[in-house]
Amino acid sequence: MATKIDRRNFMYSTAAIGAGLFVAPSVMGATESPGKKDDINVAIIGLGKQGTVLYNAITQLGMKDCGIKFRAFCDIWEDYILLPQSRRLRSYERWGHKGTPYTDYKEMLATEKDLDAVIVATPDFWHSEHTVACLEAGLHVYCEKEMSNTLEGAKKMVEAAKTSGKLLQIGHQRRSNPKYRFVNDNIINKSFGGKKLLGRITTINGQWNRSRAACVDFGLPKKATKIPVAVLNKYGFKDMKQFMNWRWYKGLGGGPIVDLGSHQIDIYSWFLGNAKPKSVMASGGVDYWTDHEWYDNVMAIFEFDTPEGVVRASYQTLTTSGSGSYYEKFMGDRGTLEISEDPRYFKAGRDKGVHDKDWQPWVDAGSITKIPKPKEDPVGGIVDVRSSPPLVPYKLNAVMKDPYHQPHLVNFFDSIRGKATLNCPAEMGYETAVMVLKVNDAVAAEKKLTFSPEEFEV
Repeated sequence: MATKIDRRNFMYSTAAIGAGLFVAPSVMGATESPGKKDDINVAIIGLGKQGTVLYNAITQLGMKDCGIKFRAFCDIWEDYILLPQSRRLRSYERWGHKGTPYTDYKEMLATEKDLDAVIVATPDFWHSEHTVACLEAGLHVYCEKEMSNTLEGAKKMVEAAKTSGKLLQIGHQRRSNPKYRFVNDNIINKSFGGKKLLGRITTINGQWNRSRAACVDFGLPKKATKIPVAVLNKYGFKDMKQFMNWRWYKGLGGGPIVDLGSHQIDIYSWFLGNAKPKSVMASGGVDYWTDHEWYDNVMAIFEFDTPEGVVRASYQTLTTSGSGSYYEKFMGDRGTLEISEDPRYFKAGRDKGVHDKDWQPWVDAGSITKIPKPKEDPVGGIVDVRSSPPLVPYKLNAVMKDPYHQPHLVNFFDSIRGKATLNCPAEMGYETAVMVLKVNDAVAAEKKLTFSPEEFEV
């Protein structure tokens, strides 16, 4: 079979669109004629779960007339993923979307001459090759995190971005999340009378716990055709199980600490003024999912040097219990901040030793709102004299109603148009990769590992 799939004429019907999202003309900006001056022609490499999330986030932008035109899709799983995804847009070709399917990214780049940008959502070990090839082809790239499963691969990506002069956004989407940006600007870095809301940050805690049911290996969906073994081997996979669960295998992904922890450890650094850690120690193991290669649970402790002093930051990821969900907690000597993409965690708490008036400037500025004290004591019983009083709760006055990845994609497209700058450029993504990949090294070494300033340079 030729690597480029026959460009068959799909029927213009909802049946031909398949079981996926029905993209209505009004949603995709059908009232606009194709070929506007600021249109951006986009292709996607990798149409698995994450690629589909990004694709859907972009299609929903059509309601805002974003001017994004899909030209091509590329994935090696032809029957189950590639063709159904392509049908969505082939039915709307008259509005500027083609969705031409390819199984070979090199052929896609050689054939599609009107592309402006490519979304890379392939497994981590392919990120470097795909990203570098697209940059060298003169295209802007949005690459999912983790930037690469190796620092060597990540360095090549940074160097290719510099050489090509094209933009490379890494998919740490919290960097563009309006709630996180609000907190960074109005809570973390906002001072009144020389004082910050949290005071001196001394400690950070964070976690991403997933239940056992959420971590069971993906199996072959019903009616799905397996990818031939020869094709799997060509692209670095042993079999379909490894293809569908690549994050658990060494050489392909980095396990939960890289898949999940990368997002949050990136926030640690960002909210500390992009500080770099000086050391990390970690414990983890293949304790439960014994047919996997990467650690199914990890607990890590970083030490950051900041102008105000040392900050110790702990992080854990579990794959057997979803207790507590996921969040980041910043603790200072005046209060605590809890944040997350999970809406249950988005609040601040003032220590009882800090007077109400000390937080009033942030209330007056509209950044926070004090939550009324409940009529009844929520604790009940007698509190031990050694216990600190409960924190006084405050609401953080920011909301986000868009899909999680959408603001980060918008920032990427606006940067291409010259209307913004990237919120997570290649150099920033590289620094996070240095931090996170070393956690697995620390688990293997069973000791504290130090960072040198040179490690973060590229």
